[in-house]
Amino acid sequence: MDHLERTRREFTRQAAGFAASPATTDQAQVERLVDALGNAGSGRVLDVACGPGIVTAALAARAREVVALDLTPEMLAMAEDRCRKAGRTNVAFKEGSATSLPFADQSFGAVVTRLSLHHFPEPPKALAEMFRVLKPGGTLAVADIVCAEDQERAALQNAIETLRDPSHVRMLPASELVTLMCRPGLSIERQETWDKAREFEEWAGIVADPERIAPVRTVVRTLAKAGQDAGMGLSIRDSAIHFFHRWQLIVARKKSD
Repeated sequence: MDHLERTRREFTRQAAGFAASPATTDQAQVERLVDALGNAGSGRVLDVACGPGIVTAALAARAREVVALDLTPEMLAMAEDRCRKAGRTNVAFKEGSATSLPFADQSFGAVVTRLSLHHFPEPPKALAEMFRVLKPGGTLAVADIVCAEDQERAALQNAIETLRDPSHVRMLPASELVTLMCRPGLSIERQETWDKAREFEEWAGIVADPERIAPVRTVVRTLAKAGQDAGMGLSIRDSAIHFFHRWQLIVARKKSD
């Protein structure tokens, strides 16, 4: 099975849980991303890997037009339903891959993506595509979870994430994400980092696969008891496993010709 098909299958099953997750629906976080676009968010905006349309609907409240792209039809259906219920009539929905965007060069005044890069085998290729479809002077906003800078801790966290969800490829350390965004023709204007507390059972339940989660639970509980935080602050409180996801938001502007 190739990675695109694996991702499509995983998110078809995960759609309902992902759409309801507190980490996904956090409105303060969504508004932080939408606000970061500034005036660029009032024109034509592309939401790459839109998922259930939580960011899409927020973008559409301000934009002239939003195009929501995702690999998974189930996610697109949820995004369309969300926008319809919110009265957002200025959104178009498109199935496709982030590494081969089905749009002409310089088609959008703003491009956003959230919680997607760690699912891409080739993040630079996806970012190059977003850059390609962005107009000169346009804004690119990327928000994703990142791993520890220490290689061993980062490898351990990514292993845990992959065991939970095989569509996960690799969270980047923040420094690497910044480096990828420092491409010719793109100027970083804003960076933010924050931690989001998570509880293991809620996070694990999103993937809707109890048989897969049972050994993951054993591994992370053992690590936490041994004092290994795996770069994600693993701990046990009141018999429950807790950790955090570290987020990085980077906003950049495409230089005018």
